[in-house]
Amino acid sequence: MTGQLDLFDGVTLAEPEPVTTVRLGRKTAQIPLRKQRRVAIKRLMEILEDLEGKDIYIGSYDAGGRHFWLDNLKLPRLQLEWQPIRNNSDQTYIPSVIVLWGSRSASVRIFTDYLVSIREQEYQGYWHYLLDFRNGFWQSPIDSFRSHYACLHITKFKD
Repeated sequence: MTGQLDLFDGVTLAEPEPVTTVRLGRKTAQIPLRKQRRVAIKRLMEILEDLEGKDIYIGSYDAGGRHFWLDNLKLPRLQLEWQPIRNNSDQTYIPSVIVLWGSRSASVRIFTDYLVSIREQEYQGYWHYLLDFRNGFWQSPIDSFRSHYACLHITKFKD
């Protein structure tokens, strides 16, 4: 029985992309968020690398409770920290936490697990970068300890 062919010799199995199950009433949808998250994080990393060393203002709000958690917190001379540690040559790198440091130990941590999109707006010479975080729907959040929608906005003033 030594000359038998193996049908699966050299075949590699790919893992399916994880999906998020969202329920709204009796309807259920499974949404693949990994690709959307990967594109948004890549764009965010490009924006933050461009802003490094500059003064920015940062703010956030939670649409569920309509609360402002931060409102125009100034982070002078922005410095970045990536967790886990970033290898510059890795093209598939996705950080789970991005820490924005300003002078005098001011810092803001961005948890990227529910980041879905980044919007850019220019208004009278000021650039606004709006980071959208989604956590399912109002009635059925994916994570019950977080709001269903939050937005973090970064403002870069004129150079």
